[in-house]
Formats: sequence, structure tokens, C-alpha cells
Amino acid sequence: MVELNLNRRQFLKLSGATAATLAVVELGFNEKKAYANAKNFKIAKATVTPTVCCFCGVGCGILVHTKNNTVVYTEGDPDNPINEGKLCSKGTTLRQLYTSEKRMTKPLYRAPGSTEWEEKEWEWMLDTIAKRTKETRDASFVVKENGLTVNKTEKIASLGGAALDNEETYLVSKLMRGLGVTYLEHQARI
Repeated sequence: MVELNLNRRQFLKLSGATAATLAVVELGFNEKKAYANAKNFKIAKATVTPTVCCFCGVGCGILVHTKNNTVVYTEGDPDNPINEGKLCSKGTTLRQLYTSEKRMTKPLYRAPGSTEWEEKEWEWMLDTIAKRTKETRDASFVVKENGLTVNKTEKIASLGGAALDNEETYLVSKLMRGLGVTYLEHQARI
């Protein structure tokens, strides 16, 4: 009779390996079958785009997986130094902003004095915003004040938010400074 001299840890390792081997044999594990099932994952062959969560001022990194022009999955970005892949309850539901039936896909416009909102095309809305911005700037632009060149307007203001990343914030601030806006703020500073 052969005597085995095993301590508790060695016994658990051996019995665990034996149980795993038996499970593989009994369940008929097949490497080809497992590989075939991996092709069915919803994020297989999806395009991954890093972005920033829009819910608060923390700026957590999110990876958005898209396939066939729709969002199929979102997850925290493990390479982001702010959240290191973790997300709060709002960040984990970010996909619903895109997939919800209640999501607005066209801009709404309410004419001055009206109580009703009406859908407008994006092109009309952007043209209207540009036209009104130019009209307001032209009507309120101050070149000199007290003998000093100021090149400013105090009739337009800009407030950035958490959904803007660094590059977008930089572009917004350059645009606003170019217009002469003096009331330029961002959520991160408030």
C-alpha cells in the first residue's frame, strides 16, 4: 500500500484539479464549441469608442461599443485615471440615453410668445442659432471703453458642462473668446 503524505493545501489543490477535469470530461467541453459560442457575444466585432460620462462633473471615462450604427454596450474605461473602469449607477445606464424610446432625435423650437413647441430640422436650428448669435454680437459689440480697446460683448454668455471633454472645452472657449464673450464659465470652475 502506498502512503500519501499530503497537507491540507495540497489535498485541496489535487481534489480541485480532479473535480475540474471530471467536470470537463462529463460536460463534454469542446474547445471548438467554446470558440464558436464566443462569436455570439453582443460586443464581438463592435467598434469601441472612448468618451466621457455626461451625468456629473467627475468626468468618468466610458467605452461605448457600437455595431450596425447602434450602441450595444457601455462600460467603464479601465485606462481612465479618474474612474479606473468603475461607474456609478447613472454611468452604468448611459446606454439608455441612446436606446430609449423617449429620446428626442429632433430639436424643439418655441417661437417667441408661443406656448407650443414644434420640431425643426437640425439645419434650420443651427442656421437660426448662428444668425441670432451674429445679430446679437453685432448689436452689442463694444470696441473701445474708456479709451481702451476691449472688443467685447456682454449680451452673450457661455457655460460649459461635464459632458464636454478637454478638447471640446478648448474649442468652445476659443469660439467664445473670438466672439468677444466676457461671461465665459465652465462647470468645473463653479
